[in-house]
Amino acid sequence: MPDDRLYQLHAGICQTLANPKRLEIIDHLRGGELGVTQLAEAMNIGQANLSQHLALMREKGIVLARREGVNVFYRLSNPKIIQACDLMRQVLLEHLEKGAELAGSYRK
Repeated sequence: MPDDRLYQLHAGICQTLANPKRLEIIDHLRGGELGVTQLAEAMNIGQANLSQHLALMREKGIVLARREGVNVFYRLSNPKIIQACDLMRQVLLEHLEKGAELAGSYRK
């Protein structure tokens, strides 16, 4: 039964990451810690909307928050999150390339 719990956790993380804005947050945080204002400006998104995404990501353990006065700074909780996202991106790019090759072979 321990595998069931792991599958549940895995699905919950994948569900959290199944949002383009959250993936963009990860991409921005790959260089290190950023404040909410910096992230909002870089992503061209309102702070309220960004805060909702960050709260969910914090709840799932994807990001960690640090308060300094009135400012809140976020960073990824584990560098392997970047590796996982990069690996999935490579899989998707390969899939798209194969699809383009197949589409090209049908046109000939």
